[in-house]
Amino acid sequence: MLLVITANGLSTCHGPYMDQEEEKVAPRVRFGELRLPDEEDGYATHERRHERNLSRRSSVGSLSIRSAGGARTVQPETALPITYRTLSIEIDEGQHKKQIEVKKAKEKAAVDLADLEWHTLAVHELCRRLSVDIEQGLSEDQAKRRLSEHGQNKMTPPPSGLLWKIIGYFFGGFGSILVVAGILVFIAWRPLGHPPAVANLALACVLIAVWLIQAAFNAWQDWSTSRVMASIGTMLPDQCIVVRNGSHASISALDLVPGDIIVIKQGNKLPADVRFVDISSDAMFDRAILTGESEPVVATVESTEDNYLETNNIGLQGTHCIAGSCLGVCVATGDNTIFGRIAKLTSDPKTGMTPLQKEILRFVLIISLFITTVVILIVVLWAAWLRKSHPTWIDVPLLIVSCVSCAVAFIPEGLPIALTTSLTIVANIMRKNKILCKSLKTVETLGSVSVICSDKTGTLTKNKMVVTDIYAAGEEYTTDAARDMMAVFRSEKNLTVLSKPKQSIMDHVRILGGLCNSGEFDAATSHLPIAERKINGDATDQAILRLSEALGSVAELRRDWKKVFEIAFNSKNKFMVRIMTPTNQTSTSNNATLMVKGAPDILLPRCDLLLNDKGEEVELTEAQRLRIETVKDSWSRQGKRVILLACKPTIVPFSSHPEKEVMVAAREGLTFVGIVGIVDPPRDEIPEVVRVLRGASIRIFMVTGDFKLTAQAIAEECGIISNSALVDDISALGRDGKIGTTKQSIVLSGPELITLNEAQWDQLCQYHEIVFARTTPEQKLRIVKEFQARDNIVGMTGDGVNDAPSLKAADIGIAMGSGSDIAIEAADMVLLDSFAAIIEAVQYGRLVYDNLKKTIVYLLPAGSFSELWPVVTNVAFGIPQILSSFLMIIICCLTDCAAAITLAYEKPEADVMLRPPRNPKKDRLVNARLIFHAYFVVGLLECFLAFTMSFWYMERKGVPFTAMWLKFGVYDEQYDPDYVTEIANQASSVYFVTLVIMQIFNLLATRTRRLSIFQQPPIFNKATQNWSLFPAMIFAIVVVFIFCYIPSLQDTIDTRTISVEHWFLPAAFGMGWLTIDEARKYCVRRWPNGLLAKIAW
Repeated sequence: MLLVITANGLSTCHGPYMDQEEEKVAPRVRFGELRLPDEEDGYATHERRHERNLSRRSSVGSLSIRSAGGARTVQPETALPITYRTLSIEIDEGQHKKQIEVKKAKEKAAVDLADLEWHTLAVHELCRRLSVDIEQGLSEDQAKRRLSEHGQNKMTPPPSGLLWKIIGYFFGGFGSILVVAGILVFIAWRPLGHPPAVANLALACVLIAVWLIQAAFNAWQDWSTSRVMASIGTMLPDQCIVVRNGSHASISALDLVPGDIIVIKQGNKLPADVRFVDISSDAMFDRAILTGESEPVVATVESTEDNYLETNNIGLQGTHCIAGSCLGVCVATGDNTIFGRIAKLTSDPKTGMTPLQKEILRFVLIISLFITTVVILIVVLWAAWLRKSHPTWIDVPLLIVSCVSCAVAFIPEGLPIALTTSLTIVANIMRKNKILCKSLKTVETLGSVSVICSDKTGTLTKNKMVVTDIYAAGEEYTTDAARDMMAVFRSEKNLTVLSKPKQSIMDHVRILGGLCNSGEFDAATSHLPIAERKINGDATDQAILRLSEALGSVAELRRDWKKVFEIAFNSKNKFMVRIMTPTNQTSTSNNATLMVKGAPDILLPRCDLLLNDKGEEVELTEAQRLRIETVKDSWSRQGKRVILLACKPTIVPFSSHPEKEVMVAAREGLTFVGIVGIVDPPRDEIPEVVRVLRGASIRIFMVTGDFKLTAQAIAEECGIISNSALVDDISALGRDGKIGTTKQSIVLSGPELITLNEAQWDQLCQYHEIVFARTTPEQKLRIVKEFQARDNIVGMTGDGVNDAPSLKAADIGIAMGSGSDIAIEAADMVLLDSFAAIIEAVQYGRLVYDNLKKTIVYLLPAGSFSELWPVVTNVAFGIPQILSSFLMIIICCLTDCAAAITLAYEKPEADVMLRPPRNPKKDRLVNARLIFHAYFVVGLLECFLAFTMSFWYMERKGVPFTAMWLKFGVYDEQYDPDYVTEIANQASSVYFVTLVIMQIFNLLATRTRRLSIFQQPPIFNKATQNWSLFPAMIFAIVVVFIFCYIPSLQDTIDTRTISVEHWFLPAAFGMGWLTIDEARKYCVRRWPNGLLAKIAW
């Protein structure tokens, strides 16, 4: 069972999951100033609400609850008819417990919201329950007590999981092995050591220090990255105006308490959930932050819906007042608001591991298996043979140190630090490109993404609606042409209107667009160009208001006309009506003009007349209707929203029910003035983004709530659909599982998705270009799950609260910086600038994977393979350990680690965006080819040369190899054991220096996987340079000098000074290896299907 937010978020849902009901619109329009409703009227409404029989179908269950008032029975699904749904998916038995827990949480949430009845109460009963007087507000004492009782008006931050984080810091990865090894060496020092060996103490201290440093580094990194994202508490406005002690006061929104009387004006963001008790005639709210839909909601005093979430007399926290003004009573703050409840549902951390985490865990398990195997072999070898045949060679403390040395040899101790640092470096680079990563480990996930499901509005489009076309008097005009016509109209003042008919018609479009419009220009931006001015109002009104302003001054227009009455746009009527009169009209005249703007499907049948090309009202013929319909459909196929403008003469309404009188007047006899086409244009960069992603073998799909025609048109403009002639529909998906050969493009609607079976989903997931139209949030979640079930790594973009479940379910959720804070909280990555940044994100996601492979290939030869064999030869063949355990740690944590970090700065190779995405099930971070190259090519070469240099040195000092072979510490008489030990310590330093020098050349060879060092030079080419390599090389040499040439350290860790030839010979070997590797890469490039290419890492 999965708890999700569904269609239209918290607004009315019309779809297959519930019975369709007409929206109940309460009387809400009145004349004059704000006034409080009559208490008797409100009480009657309250009583009527209690008499209703509530029933709707949903998946919540049949649980019924008595309301707080006890007067009615409420089904939980009535309170949440669309917000919570059950989505059945296949889960294994291990998830069954989690499934039950989620179901219980869902039912509890349903019960909690079912108890809410603030919207049904009469105003006097509401004030009685909250102990507040509307005119006086709360007293300061009341406010203080309630603030102490309810707490500040802010969201409780999600649980941090600090305990598990700390455990992960210390014991994640190789941490547990390191701390166990350190403790064992401490025991080997004391009490088992007789006498205690100082070298064992030093080794134990170093192991514990490495363990602590790794933990501290991980903790610091986690803390630093956690500051990147802002809390959703920023959704609250800073200040709000309330009525306290009978006067208006501005207070911090944090200090708001239930019962406060809040003054709400146009442009305000609601700081809490409020019940409206007084409204202006044009009060409207934008709930897009919660629902994702830009359609405004008309405010009412009386309840319009039984559902608390759908009723229009409740203002929800985070929504905007886009028109009018209201007086409201605060009914919920902080976590108790709807916004807070939704935030809680998305605050839990994402379950499961990222592909990178899985790969690292797999690598840790492989290394741990190797360590366990070798340690068991050593212990068995010691117990069965060495303890009996050579009792003086290895005692118990030395056995412990040998086992620890084996673990130290296998573990690339520098990998965790290098890994985290690499991810940090890439995350910082991405941040400079306006890409914020909430978790470092998700950086690589985007590099594995094979499918991106993108929202349309605000992601692929500019989220800025613009009127592009006008149809009036039988002609189509662009906005530029209309503006030029109006310039002529205004300049030729001596001509009569009748001599300029087309200009007169365009002036009618300007008048209706500017007057029948609830949008208002923000005076503070009046000096800016029209396109850049801020407008308070919904998106459609903004577009038409900008058109009207472009055709002439709206301010002058509104000075010449006076609004008498208004019925605001709502989802039932789908149009807006205003009664307007000229300001110079005499007070005795009742003449007025009814102006209407709305959906053509609703208004065109009501039009009987048409304003023709002579500016005259004529009968609207069927041919003209057909022409209008044709233009409307054509614009819709182009992705445009179509709005009709009409008018008719009328009189000022004086009845007791003016809204009914106006609605009757608007039913027929309208004069068609024109239609306008509004488009939310695609971002300029989107076609190029789609092309690049497609070149990287990433399929990008559109998932939107728009109609199919509009969605397909926008998809074609964006390049998501490349050939409109090859677009399939649901009929192409056979229920028998068979599919044609094209599998190119398909457009489906949300209701059609519900009918698909598994075979059809299998077919659908093979298409390269898909547009999902009219989808609900629940269906978005289903889309993500279905593609994931078919081995796709899915990225999901979204910006609304109702996108949060699908963002969390996706392998990587991507939010736009302009999106809602809950969407940002649920996402893994935020694109601050534009969707085009996703190209950089994918490129760096792939780059970090490539660089991690390079890091591992670099670390394993010296830090693992070449360190293991000195331990093996010591235990199995009786040769002194040619590389001390302490120097193993120095290689892993200092010389190699610093160099490995520099690989994170490597630039991408040329083909990084031309390769298909990595398949996590096949393309492993550590695979057999990488192990072969790291261990049996580079590692074997370095190990052999290091052994050769060491034994050659000992030979020159008078201790031949044969003098140590199978001696187990019992040497021939001519060899002094102390002298052999001293020479072995010197040889250990030679082995150490040889590995360090060889690794410098291995670093240069590992920079690229296919390209030559001359094609990707580390210097002199800005596109490929990596200057950080050279400080790392110098650092490694300095570390060698510190530990091998400082006398005090020589005595403690048994290192020695070595002669100069043992520096230059390894350098010559390293140059030879670099040459060999260049030849290997050439063969891989020259013969991509050859043997070397097949085994190349």
